[in-house]
Amino acid sequence: MNMQVTSGVQPPPPPSGLDEMQLPIVMMRDILLKTMFRKNLDMVSEISEAICLPRAVTQELVDMARQQRLLEATGTLNANSGGEMGFQLTDAGKSRALDALSQSEYFGAMPVPLAVYREQVKRQSIRNIQITRDELTGAMGHLVLPDDLLDHLGPAVSAGRSILMYGPPGNGKSSISNGIRDAMGDKIYVPRAIEYAGQVITVYDPIVHSKAEVEVDDPNSLRRKRTFDTRYVRCERPTVITGGELSLSMLDLVYNPTARTYQAPLQLKSTGGIFIVDDLGRQAEPPQSLVNRWIVPLEESKDILALQSGEKFEVPFDTLVIFSTNFHPNEIFDQAALRRIFFKIKIDGPNQQDFLKIFAMVAKKRGMPLDEDTLLHLLKVKYPTIDNVYANYQPIFLIDQMISICEFEGIPYQMRPDLLDRAWANMFVKNEKIVK
Repeated sequence: MNMQVTSGVQPPPPPSGLDEMQLPIVMMRDILLKTMFRKNLDMVSEISEAICLPRAVTQELVDMARQQRLLEATGTLNANSGGEMGFQLTDAGKSRALDALSQSEYFGAMPVPLAVYREQVKRQSIRNIQITRDELTGAMGHLVLPDDLLDHLGPAVSAGRSILMYGPPGNGKSSISNGIRDAMGDKIYVPRAIEYAGQVITVYDPIVHSKAEVEVDDPNSLRRKRTFDTRYVRCERPTVITGGELSLSMLDLVYNPTARTYQAPLQLKSTGGIFIVDDLGRQAEPPQSLVNRWIVPLEESKDILALQSGEKFEVPFDTLVIFSTNFHPNEIFDQAALRRIFFKIKIDGPNQQDFLKIFAMVAKKRGMPLDEDTLLHLLKVKYPTIDNVYANYQPIFLIDQMISICEFEGIPYQMRPDLLDRAWANMFVKNEKIVK
């Protein structure tokens, strides 16, 4: 039984022969030998799974290595594997595997050439997505948002261009970013590794990428039909979220001197998905410098990376970048940088009516009964002290505080003006001198 690929994204077709691979032949042969050596594999079916190539292509590689006297048949048929012939490394093969491992520790999945990966990026581009108002509203269902905000967000997300969300803290900029991610329901194909100029760059990262359902095969079938090139992993569209820890160095290739391989930077891992820069303005580097780093990618849909040798090369940049900041854009960017960010959306605090909706929704979710006297006390006594400025985080904060007080006092969950006063006192810190 084969998994049915229901995604609208066209899957990468499996290669039908070595001549289609577009990889250096020596590199493929060495990855075969290193994988057999490191994983102690001796059957083509197992090797095929390990290097993520169709069985026929794997057999071609094995035959080539046999001709070069790097592999030999063991002369035994394995009854548990449909009578498969076993293969083992010759002394020359072991020597070559060790030599290849000293040059690069990489083994396992055969990498996808960068040129081939570019074609798959086009097939699953973030700009191919069209999100309807209903889909976006459904993904934001847990949030109370003004209608005109969705009027701005919808076209921005569908365009797949950069978005800057700004406004006072605590009003759901991060939650909205996550809602945008949830609205993208389709699946894409993420390469386990890509190859450029003989160098391997690992891309698939289980921390960033959520693997979709796994293909189910009949393990006894020798002719396993692959629905797509298994050098890729079928995943949800990725989301990378960074905050104050983001630095410019995190946007460069990471070289592992021990394995002698590279790891893709965050923006390459987020290809086909979303890259969220949260709390812009709290990083060590100035916001202007961070945005300057994105200017070429945002304008030209390509990024430039550099190898250890200093050689620079282009990779696809196909990512919806969402910048989120508590600062006004004019405070942290010049006009040239602002022009490069396609959509600027202000996220304000709720009005009183929406605030009460959020308060009632959170109270219901938390099992806290509403009390009219307490709500009147909140609106008529407490909020005037802060000029009636409402924020989305405040209902959750106040209700959770009252729940904690009730649990401490050993009383049923309840709202009372005195409990609200205690909760309110924890929401703000008074300006006062500390005597040392």
